[in-house]
Amino acid sequence: MGLLDGKNLVITGVLTDASLAFGAAALAQQEGATVALTGAGRALSLTERTARKLPKPVEVYELDVTVADHLAQVPAALQQAWGRVDGVLHAIGFAPATCLGDDFMAATWDDVSVAMNISAYSLKALAEAFLPLMTDGGSIVGLDFDNTVAWPAYNWMGVAKSALESVNRYLAKELGPKRIRCNLVAAGPIRTMAAKSIPGFQRFEDVWGERAPLGWDIHDPSPVAKAIVALLSDWFPATTGEIVHVDGGYHAVGA
Repeated sequence: MGLLDGKNLVITGVLTDASLAFGAAALAQQEGATVALTGAGRALSLTERTARKLPKPVEVYELDVTVADHLAQVPAALQQAWGRVDGVLHAIGFAPATCLGDDFMAATWDDVSVAMNISAYSLKALAEAFLPLMTDGGSIVGLDFDNTVAWPAYNWMGVAKSALESVNRYLAKELGPKRIRCNLVAAGPIRTMAAKSIPGFQRFEDVWGERAPLGWDIHDPSPVAKAIVALLSDWFPATTGEIVHVDGGYHAVGA
């Protein structure tokens, strides 16, 4: 018997088989879940190709979180296909190049607003879109990178992550009475396509394994996938508004 037997899950953010979302989707299938993936824009074809590497076939839907029609059409399609949704993984983030790097002051509001919309507000947008299908309660999980400190090069994406953390708390308050839990997984650095887009990402890689009490393998996304699957399951029935750190303990120690 799997941890997710009978669950219907929507997984966003799968680009390659190195994506954290891919690891979560594969493990969710192994634990008994029925999974649908979403992709957006030019990356949709990449999601469709990567989906073929999962243990079981899945449907892939086009879902750009900034497009209202997509936020209506995908839940409608899943209403027809499944009747209900039990969990959603938010693994979406984007910031224009000026929002990252060595110059925090370089980004304009036009750029920052894109980062905030796609990387933070979208958690609310996804929750609102799938709420009508979560008739039996459920779980919304988002991928985070703990932003309690200012990181090198992360800049406005870090600000967006702070906003994501706040959105998660308010969603937990709002959706708790509907028996929907909202939590984040703050992952340590994993060498994914998203990570490669961050200038200076190697600076995280170089120190994380040395300072994390449990150590850290930048090539192993499985600890993150296991945490996501656990939060999507029924094994955390009274946990919401939480940030679960899966980073080898790095967040808990000083420099």
